[in-house]
Amino acid sequence: MEGIYHCPANYVPLSPISFLERAATVYGDKVSIVYGSNVRFSWKDTFDRCVKVASALVQLKICPGDIVVAFAPNVPALYELHFGVPMAGAVISALNTRLDASTLALTLEQLEAKLIFVDYQFTDAVLKALDLLSQKKVNPPHLVVIPECDKSSSRDHKHIASDLDYNCLLEMGRDDFRIIRPNNECDPISVNYTSGSTGKPKGVVYSHRAAYLNSLAEIFRFDMRQMPVFLWTVDMFRCNGWCLTWAMAALGGTNICLRNVSAEVIFDAVSLHKVTHFCGPPAILNTIANAPARASSQSPFPCSVNVVVAGSLPNSEILTKVEGLGFNVYHGYGMTEALGPATIRPWKPESDSTFEIEQEEIRRREGLHNILLEGVDVKDPKTMESDRAKDIIISAGEAISTLEVEAVLLSHPKVSEAAVVGQPDALLNEVPCAFVKLKEGFGASAEEIIEFCGDQLPELMIPRTIVFGELPVNFSGKVQKFAMRETVNANTSLANC
Repeated sequence: MEGIYHCPANYVPLSPISFLERAATVYGDKVSIVYGSNVRFSWKDTFDRCVKVASALVQLKICPGDIVVAFAPNVPALYELHFGVPMAGAVISALNTRLDASTLALTLEQLEAKLIFVDYQFTDAVLKALDLLSQKKVNPPHLVVIPECDKSSSRDHKHIASDLDYNCLLEMGRDDFRIIRPNNECDPISVNYTSGSTGKPKGVVYSHRAAYLNSLAEIFRFDMRQMPVFLWTVDMFRCNGWCLTWAMAALGGTNICLRNVSAEVIFDAVSLHKVTHFCGPPAILNTIANAPARASSQSPFPCSVNVVVAGSLPNSEILTKVEGLGFNVYHGYGMTEALGPATIRPWKPESDSTFEIEQEEIRRREGLHNILLEGVDVKDPKTMESDRAKDIIISAGEAISTLEVEAVLLSHPKVSEAAVVGQPDALLNEVPCAFVKLKEGFGASAEEIIEFCGDQLPELMIPRTIVFGELPVNFSGKVQKFAMRETVNANTSLANC
């Protein structure tokens, strides 16, 4: 039998753009976005606004394949740009708002960005970055300022040299604009930057197809039902909000957008909007657990609340307290190259139950053989070998998981943060070296920490050296283990300090 040729009758390129079109039709009058006390949009409103954004971008000579940068917190405009930019045929790159001016300038130069949308609170860093580009004789991208959503214009900010603001751009747009769809579903839809925990930040290109499929996969992983209420505590610049920007449109859910995240905001939003899901780094669990009594006094909640965190979990005391407040904690693992968390499982205290042990084994196998995520690998660009950087130490021929050692360190009542890397050893090749930050007001000796680990870990896994102080982190707050290794390698005689 001869192969079937692709034609409009049997093939449509997959793109999350279709999620928004469907949402406007199926969930048209349902609330799509809530922001503050005054801003509410329906899915029909959101679709119309995104069409106008796309129309205006084309009028501004943005062409298919051009890069459009967004530099903003989780405000409605950033959500809309995740659809409006690709609907113009362009590629969105949402950048970390913690980037300093020099790093931002280098990133914009690498992207060859044609346009940058910047929230009014972050204009200083962007203007400095654009100035640095001009000094290097690099054409800077055009600037569009995003004012506060319920304000009429950003023109009140006289010091900002911008031809347009977001509201003016919406006014430019035509509501009869014909959406530009990808000719090939493998065309790029976004560029995301890794946070550089093992090296320098690097850009990762997502295709329309990958974004479409991973959005559906996230619905399965997060156990989301029809029309969930999602609180935006995870940054949209992180893997396009772990692809949940697009997944929420597929479900016709409600996006609760936030400029700032705090314990009080989380508890208020859960009670007021009946939030069903929110996500973020493990630190968000500490925020919840350490919430003032007035912030957490509103539980029990009106509905079940699932919180997914990606990264090393805090100690069991924190997790138990968070669950006691009414949250269901899920633990995710993934990476930017895999479009965010590739596997998610519920956190549960260790159990001796045969059933629970079997279920855990199944979840682990599911992480390796994931629905809607096929043939995933990370290869060295030169050798094409699978050598993804792993958090292990090879000591006396044995592999030591640094995550296991860190988990024990974090269970110490005086330890606030901890990270472990390998320290060169003439006899054993490597031994664990722990960088430890103590809780404020507490003191501890290296001997105390080492003895604590000795009570819970095999001899080979016990840190030989404890370095006290702040852990090296990048602009996103992620521990930079490569910097720790450089410190250790540069100081082979490093002693406990």
